[in-house]
Amino acid sequence: MNNSSPSPQSASSGSDAALAHVVDIRVLLGVFAVLMVLTTITVSVSYFDFGALNLFVAISVATMKAALVALYFMHLRYDNLFYAFVLLVGVAFLGLFLSITMLDSVEYHPGVEAWQERTQ
Repeated sequence: MNNSSPSPQSASSGSDAALAHVVDIRVLLGVFAVLMVLTTITVSVSYFDFGALNLFVAISVATMKAALVALYFMHLRYDNLFYAFVLLVGVAFLGLFLSITMLDSVEYHPGVEAWQERTQ
């Protein structure tokens, strides 16, 4: 009786595929450099007032950074598309729930402003 468990390589439906995708160090350093540039942009734009676009600019830069991290450091670029789909569905639901929350907070905003004026 053989109690040895099958190796992960043999358990992968008989394919000779590697267990992990090895990314070239130049690609990782390039992505790191882009992330540093985007971080610098994040800090720089925090000193400027874009009016109603403040949130849009901040979310846009944060989304680009999150996409780079997910694609390269989480290896979604090289993995099965199903995992990217699961990530996008999760992000879509997060956006939906945050949108509903923002709509609710906008609904009560005049009441909050009136309360702040009374307490000052």
